[in-house]
Amino acid sequence: MKNLKKVLLQLPEYLLIIAVVSYWGAEGVFINPIAIALMLVLIFQIIFKNRVVGIVIPGFLILASLYMLLALMSEFNEFTSFNSEAKEFLLVGLSLFILAILISGTMIYRYSTMDESGDEQLLEGS
Repeated sequence: MKNLKKVLLQLPEYLLIIAVVSYWGAEGVFINPIAIALMLVLIFQIIFKNRVVGIVIPGFLILASLYMLLALMSEFNEFTSFNSEAKEFLLVGLSLFILAILISGTMIYRYSTMDESGDEQLLEGS
């Protein structure tokens, strides 16, 4: 059970790297400074496990996801009827942004329970 918790708590950074790579590929631009910066920050975070950065990154991601949820609802209201396109739009958008919020919450939990040496404190007795 401890191994499963450890794997699940280390998963957010890797999922965010996958998201950055898919964003980079979707842009179709080889040199994308935003994607490169995001990738470097996430790689350095995996290596150095900085507690402050580990809380700031998901904090910004949660704020951005909440903003995008509002934009999603605004765009959804422009559909004249609740057809298959509207359902798909809502399902994909809600899934994406709620998953991003959950991943960010996991990352915040992970870094808020770290001790000063950078070691993760798993729940004792579990």
